[in-house]
This record gives sequence, C-alpha cells and structure tokens, in this order.
Amino acid sequence: MSLTAPRNLVATVIWLSLTAGIAAQSDKPFAPNFADNLTTLQEDLIENEVTGSNVVLVGRDGEIIHRSIRNSGRQGDRDITDETLFPIWSMSKPITIVAMMTLHEKGLFDWNDPVSKYIPCFADLTVRDGDSVRPAKTPLRVIDLMTHRSGFAYYPLFPGVPPRHDQPQQSQTKFKDLQEFCELAADYPLEFDPGTDYAYGINQAILGRLVEVLSGRPFGAYLEEAIFEPLGMTETSFVLDAERRGRFQPLFVNIGDLKGYTNLLDELNYDPDSRAHFGGEGLVSNPADYARFCEMLANGGELDGRRILTPESIEKMTTVYSKDIFPELMPGMDMGFSVFVIADPGRDGTNAPEGVFGWSGYHNTHFFVDPKTRAYAVFMSRSRDFNFDIPRMLRAAVYGDPSSN
Repeated sequence: MSLTAPRNLVATVIWLSLTAGIAAQSDKPFAPNFADNLTTLQEDLIENEVTGSNVVLVGRDGEIIHRSIRNSGRQGDRDITDETLFPIWSMSKPITIVAMMTLHEKGLFDWNDPVSKYIPCFADLTVRDGDSVRPAKTPLRVIDLMTHRSGFAYYPLFPGVPPRHDQPQQSQTKFKDLQEFCELAADYPLEFDPGTDYAYGINQAILGRLVEVLSGRPFGAYLEEAIFEPLGMTETSFVLDAERRGRFQPLFVNIGDLKGYTNLLDELNYDPDSRAHFGGEGLVSNPADYARFCEMLANGGELDGRRILTPESIEKMTTVYSKDIFPELMPGMDMGFSVFVIADPGRDGTNAPEGVFGWSGYHNTHFFVDPKTRAYAVFMSRSRDFNFDIPRMLRAAVYGDPSSN
C-alpha cells in the first residue's frame, strides 16, 4: 500500500470538507457535525481496507464528548471493546518525553548535559563520513535525544533490508536490557554530528536508559510510578501476560500481495521477564488510557487534581527545534520534543489551529492535542502499512472546512 490515500479516501476528505459547514469560533473549535464526519471516516477506512476495526475518542474541557467504535466484522478481525489492547509503537515516545520532563523538574539534569555524564559508553562517538568514519565533532547532549537531533536514525535505513548484526535495532530477543542496547548503539556511527541536523530515530529508546540512571528505577517501574498510576492508566504497560495477550488486537496487513489478519507479526515479544523496554515503541495501551494522558497534556500537566508536569514543561515540550520535518508527508509540521507541532495551518490544510501537537504509531494509532482549547482526539486501529493520511483526515473531520473561516 502506498503512503498516499486511495482514490476513495481522497474523496472522503473532500466530502468531509464540503459537509462540515461553518467552522466554529476559537471557543468552540470543532465542526458542528464532527461526530458524523468521524464516523464516516472510520467506515471508509474499513471499506477501503486501510484498517480493520477502529475506534476514536474525542475530549474537551475534561470530558469525553465523542466515542465511536466501528468493527469490520471480517474473518480474522476482532471486535473492539473497552478491553481491547493495542500496540501504540511511537505513541510511546511522548510518554517517555513526559518521564524525562518529570526528572528535569526535579533538577536531576540539564538539557545541555552530555549523555555520557550518565551513560559513559556515549563518550567517544563516531560519525559516518562518506565511506569512512570519523570522531564526532560535538558531544551527544540530552536535548539532542529529546528532539531527534542526535544523529541516530532507525535501522535498517531502508525498508525491506534486513538489519546488520551491529545495527542498534530494538529487539527484546537480542538485548536483555537497555544498557546492552545503548552499548551497541554507542559503537555504531552516527549519521551526522549531534545537534546539527534532524533524523527520526532510536532516541527515545536511549532515553529509557537515561530515565533508569536518573531515577534509580527500572524504566517501566518509573513510568508506572510517575505517570500511569497518578493518571489511572491501568492498561498501559510494556508487558503482555497471558490474560492481556488474549485482548491484543490482531494486525490487519494490506501490503502488496499480503492481505489479511494475523497475530504473528508483533515484532516485540512484550515478555514479562524482559528489561529491554523501548521508550520509542514498546508500550501497549488502549484508547481510554491514552485519552487520560492526552487530557493531562491538554490541561497544562494536571488531571483530576494530580499534577504530572508544570505548564512550563508542556510549553518546553512543544517548543520547535526542527522545522518542516517531513514537508511532503506532513506539510506545515515542525518538531518539538518528539511531537509534531502545527506551525503553518494553511499548509496542513485541515483547519486545525497553530500549536496543535501530537504523534502517531507504526500500526496506525494517532493522537493530537489542542492546548488552547483543552481538546484532544485519539484514534486506534492495528494495521499495516502505516498511512500518513489518517492523522490529517482525523484533524479535518474534527475541525471542518478551512475555506469557511
């Protein structure tokens, strides 16, 4: 499947825009019929075999104002219920970022600290320079990991090419813990000198180890204590035991000649005994849990009287560090601390306002937060290939036709 929408999906976006009506004012940001728009989008994604069953939650001002499950009813798929679990892949990244923000608020590190101060194996990094390798000219800093400006990419660099044995690929069978992963990563040449460019990569996996060093706690345990327990996120974890495995949504695959539902392509094993908990891609969650995380972000770092972050930390998290990160795939988007930030609403073309931020996961999970109106939306399915149009269509369905402003 290509990363561009099928013809019917493009038609859906046009239909959503034409039927959205007059866009609401800033104190009521959603299209008047956003719920109908979302339902149509969900059904079209199933009909066009982009996803299987899927679910959307929308919240505003501390309340869930829309919840819609659309099940495919197809052989091999499973109906989504309140108990269904999804691998959220890169939607793990903002959770890892929040963990780092909590440690920063405790004064345990500075943004410009060299990572080697806490993880010594990162002291003598090298950089790929044509066909040769040279010493890095700048140290790897904490801020570089937070912003995907470290020089680490994802490996292998090209889809369909098997990783080499020396590449730091997130594998729970290869690595017993995050320190082993970091040691291999530190030996692998960077794509550029730290802090000098942007490349989406394994940064949050390394940050997971940094959380362990700074907190003195296993990464998963610290997330539980600092984020999940205070927010009531009872279903979010790195682990699938037998009971949780039984609630894991099957993966819908529609890639080239492959089409169907499977439970055999997890890639991570979610083993309860593993300590290789990758903060960039390893968490399992559900829409209700992730909605509580989004609500905390939308509410300036607080939920139900429990403060996780200060408003200043939320502002820092959404400060732009790299501009126009994927101009063709995500027009109008800049990058903060591992979240997109809408910088140019006109190029985004969804009527979402400037400052909306969010991210997505490999198996087509998506979220955005609108901090000005304390609103958010969460979409979850489990499907491949990843589709860059879904998050744009999600925002278009919610916010309506930009031409009516």
